[in-house]
Amino acid sequence: MTASDLETTLVTTMDLDASEGDGSIALSAKILLETLKEFSDQPLTFEINDENLAMAIKSETGVFNFIGQNGDEYPKMPTLADDANSFTVGVHTLSSGIIKTIFATADDELRQVMNGIFFDITTEDITFVASDAHKLVRIKTTAAKGDSICSFILPKKPTNLLKNILPKEEGDVQIKFDSKNACFTLSNYTMMCRLVEGRFPNYNSVIPQNNPYKAILDRASLMNVLRRVSVFSNQATNLVKLEFSANELVVSAQDLDFSVSAKEQMTCQYEGEPMKIGFKSSFLIEILSNLSSQDIVIELADPSRAGLVLPFEQEAQEDTLMLIMPMSLND
Repeated sequence: MTASDLETTLVTTMDLDASEGDGSIALSAKILLETLKEFSDQPLTFEINDENLAMAIKSETGVFNFIGQNGDEYPKMPTLADDANSFTVGVHTLSSGIIKTIFATADDELRQVMNGIFFDITTEDITFVASDAHKLVRIKTTAAKGDSICSFILPKKPTNLLKNILPKEEGDVQIKFDSKNACFTLSNYTMMCRLVEGRFPNYNSVIPQNNPYKAILDRASLMNVLRRVSVFSNQATNLVKLEFSANELVVSAQDLDFSVSAKEQMTCQYEGEPMKIGFKSSFLIEILSNLSSQDIVIELADPSRAGLVLPFEQEAQEDTLMLIMPMSLND
């Protein structure tokens, strides 16, 4: 079975209980899905007339007739260049990299390169990167590597397909790609997709290196505080203020238009000079919800530079870094 929108093509196979003859036919996915999802788990017989492409689906109690199209006229899969790059990555490693980065991809018609996940491959590791200019996620894994230094940008639609398929798969994924297309070969699926053309920005240059202020917080507690306090933030900016002082964090928000405000404090491990910084609460909550560790580390340099959010304990063979740009505080 093959489905395609000319940019992304997905192929899978399924076992039949019985069959007579062979051939190919193209069918309306909408009619097929709408019909099949209303059946309980029961045997169905598909009868196809080669001459007029009429098709009947027969159940124990009914017959459903519709017309197909010539399967030979269905778009053919593109072929990769002879010098295509290839590497192998474990299903869990690829799934983890995609799930943790896809939320940070952009929807930017002017900068298409930001609308996908950047695969940065070296002979030692693979790095998954996504950014919408407000937040950035970098997942580096040593559980997979390439034969050479190469890279590609995977668009959002095939990324979402992989996100849904990979949790049901096992083993390794073979990835081959050239300058225009990539082919992902799994145990039960083959996916071919067009890549985003262009150069991904130098993501390492935007990650601040010297961050003298570090706070260790309980991730779930911080998320709950942010959700409560952000209700009182300005609806347009969603701004929340974080004030760090000795072993304490105060989270506050206000909306002067409606004369509402909120402030809540929580304990944290923090040493150093007091620090105030503003963030868009929805972005910070999104970052925290895509981390799995119980405790997180927030690293800061000053209120005008990006903040880093890291898991307190990194997963095996994985280095996770999430970055969020600050918002200016009025006070």
